[in-house]
Formats: sequence, C-alpha cells, structure tokens
Amino acid sequence: MKTYVKVCGLRHPEEAEVALHAGADAIGVVFSQKSPRRVSIDEARAVVAAVAGRIDTVVVTNDLDAAEAATIARDIGASVLQLHGAYTTEDFARARAIVPRVWRATSLGETNELTVGAYGDEALLLDAPRPGSGERWDLSALTAHRLSGHWLLAGGLNPDNVADAILDAHPWGVDVSSGVESAPGVKDLDKIRAFVAAARRGMSAGGAQ
Repeated sequence: MKTYVKVCGLRHPEEAEVALHAGADAIGVVFSQKSPRRVSIDEARAVVAAVAGRIDTVVVTNDLDAAEAATIARDIGASVLQLHGAYTTEDFARARAIVPRVWRATSLGETNELTVGAYGDEALLLDAPRPGSGERWDLSALTAHRLSGHWLLAGGLNPDNVADAILDAHPWGVDVSSGVESAPGVKDLDKIRAFVAAARRGMSAGGAQ
C-alpha cells in the first residue's frame, strides 16, 4: 500500500505542478494569519487551479471561522478543508455542510482524541507538539496510542528522514512544509521532488500499514 504524500504551504502554481509530477497525492495552501506561508484568496485559487482534479487540494487554517474557511475552500475549488487546533465537533459539522471532505489536524500536546473520524473528519493529521515549528519529534510517544485508518504524520519531516519516519510510525500518509523549504515560506523545488521520492522509498521498504 503506497504512502499518501501531501506537500503543504504552497504559494505558487509552479510548486503545485512540481509536487504533482513528482508523485504527490495532495497539496495544501495555508490561510493561517501568522504563517509565513499564508496566501491570499487569489494566490490560493491559482495554486489550486494548477492541479485541480488531478490530486487533492487542501485549504489549511488554524484561526479562521470553520464555516468561513469552508466557504473559501469551496469558492477556490479546493477539494478538502483541514482544520488545525481548537475546533469543535460543531465547527466540523458546519464546515462539512459546505465542503464534505474535512480533515482534522492536531498534536499530542493538544488532545488525547486520536481516533480518525471522532469529529466527523475524513482524515487525521498528527503534528509535532509545536505545530509549524519544523521540529522533528519523538515518534516513540506514539507507542501509547494505536492509530489506525487515514492518519498523516507531520512535523519535522524532510527528504533525509521521511523514509525512516514511515518505517517507525507506519502512517497512512505524510505531510511536509518547512522540510522542503530554503527559507520560511520559500519552497525548494528539488527538495519537493526528493521528499516525494524518499517517501516512496520508505513505503517500498515496508511503510504504511
């Protein structure tokens, strides 16, 4: 079974096209106010349009109202909304009424609810204890949790460590942002290609379960 690969925090159509041709399964655009990867609606629309219909396109936020974020995702043609942080089950229900596919992103430091679908989410993204920091975290912390289903590992992944992380954690998918950048918010196209290739190597060596 192949590992699902998402490349997040894209700001330019060319980055999305490179991710697509490298073999990624999804790309993400970020609307969080404090992120160096934040895009405008027009920028996000262009990124999504570059690959729409060929791979999943994900709107990511941690501070917009859930219904507002879902409306943006719908209006720019994105296929998925990813809500990160302190959103409630009611928030997820309101978002799903606008965009049927909603993912939940969290970290071990934010919640003990790690069951995929507990909030009506299609998939669960498990991030580092400090989301967005780009820090690699101790995957042994996952031994107390039996994650199953469609869950993605994120946090500190890069082309050099993603294959080992897949072998250690056996996620359904992996997500990368800062690990394929030359500076905060600046994607490195060669690193995107290398990350996807490395994730595939991890899978072929016995990765996702």
